[in-house]
Amino acid sequence: MIKFPKKINDNKIKKFFLSNNLDNLISLSKSPDLKTNQLKLDSPFKPDLRDLYRLYQLVVLNKRTTILEFGSGWSSLIFALALLELKKKFKYKVSNLRRNNPFELFVLENDKKFLNISKKRIDNYFELIKDKKNIHYCFSSVNMTSYNDKIATEYNKMPMCNPDFIYLDGPDQFNIKGSINNFSTRHNDMMPMVCDILKIEYFLTPGTIIVVDGRSANSKFMKDNFKRNWIYKNDKKFDQHIFILNDPVLGKYNKRQLEFYNKK
Repeated sequence: MIKFPKKINDNKIKKFFLSNNLDNLISLSKSPDLKTNQLKLDSPFKPDLRDLYRLYQLVVLNKRTTILEFGSGWSSLIFALALLELKKKFKYKVSNLRRNNPFELFVLENDKKFLNISKKRIDNYFELIKDKKNIHYCFSSVNMTSYNDKIATEYNKMPMCNPDFIYLDGPDQFNIKGSINNFSTRHNDMMPMVCDILKIEYFLTPGTIIVVDGRSANSKFMKDNFKRNWIYKNDKKFDQHIFILNDPVLGKYNKRQLEFYNKK
């Protein structure tokens, strides 16, 4: 159901970034690590080359067509690059699929500062390589809410798309509005608890991949509340939680979609 990238050494990963005009990420990746309780950030995380390479490969190897990213960062640039690669290869092979946003990235962010940083990076990169980008940026505030009588958070606005790849790395747990019974995620001992993916679960098509960056508590929350048949993998080495929707095929268009993913 899902192809995972092969293990390669650090030198080959660096060559990947160099070959894609991303040599600045190599130098930035050597910045100091965050301290244990340094959860509130004034500047972006440093790029993790191995993690970014893995995200790129997960998208390309599995031929995903539409990405929804909760949060933004270096991953946004890498997803844009992966979709560009797929577009070059399969632009004319998705016309018979029911995918109205082929090779498009939707970035959902609740912090305007970091959204602008991500947008500027992507704009500069696509100007450098002289190619057209297919990226949609969506800013939305996030509120405390409840889901199945459990306290959670939700975005006020979602992008209008049906993704086949979802990356959960947002929102910023401290930039949340409101409270439920005086309780919120705005505390260093709390953790993110998004419920938005649960709310759109029945719209997702079989074959959809969800990758959660860390956020173990949120992953457990989703796993316990999903209603459809999801394959779950906890990749401890990369601190990722991966879900693959393994429901029966919905119809001829979904069948074609799955055949597209699996065709060599």
